[in-house]
Amino acid sequence: MKPQDAPLVTGYALACAVIFLLLWITGFQIEAIVRAGFIPARFGDELILPPGTMVPALLTPLSSAFLHGGMLHIAFNLIVLLFIGRQLEAPLGAKAMAALLLAGAYGGALAQYLADPASPVPMIGASGAISALIAVFALIFSRSQAPAIGPIPGHWVRALWLAAAWIGVQLLLGFAGGAGFGAIAIWAHVGGFLAGLLLARPLLRWRFGAR
Repeated sequence: MKPQDAPLVTGYALACAVIFLLLWITGFQIEAIVRAGFIPARFGDELILPPGTMVPALLTPLSSAFLHGGMLHIAFNLIVLLFIGRQLEAPLGAKAMAALLLAGAYGGALAQYLADPASPVPMIGASGAISALIAVFALIFSRSQAPAIGPIPGHWVRALWLAAAWIGVQLLLGFAGGAGFGAIAIWAHVGGFLAGLLLARPLLRWRFGAR
């Protein structure tokens, strides 16, 4: 697939790269992370914030998805984003992809908040949004099928197996101490993935009008 066939994903990746380079060159990277990263404790009453302009708390799940902490962080995210996202945008379309990325970002932030609502540590990165893409990619392109279990349809059984596997992988990464990537927001990955699983069929219906 050519880059012009996936303008939304390509544009998002380019925006992340440009923002990272500009902040790195100007030396404002840390300040941007503090002011635009998702900080769970901002939704409480006890966090002391530095003076100056802060991105509104409700918008930080979105703004944080454009920020990255280092070269390894952004390189890994962009590789996965472009590889998977460009294959999904053709069948889903740009509007559905935008909804999926947004849901992944907010789903990831919600899960991170629920895991530690008092945390003052900023969460950044496109991982929540990318995890939503991975979930839909796995559902669409995987050839494995799962039988129904009682009243639970086969497609939901399959989604539940994928969710269990993804959560297990993330927990292993967390126990391993980040595997060289530093502090990994594993619950953001889980939340983004679950958001993708929940939206996969509705987005396909929206795109194709299928049942």
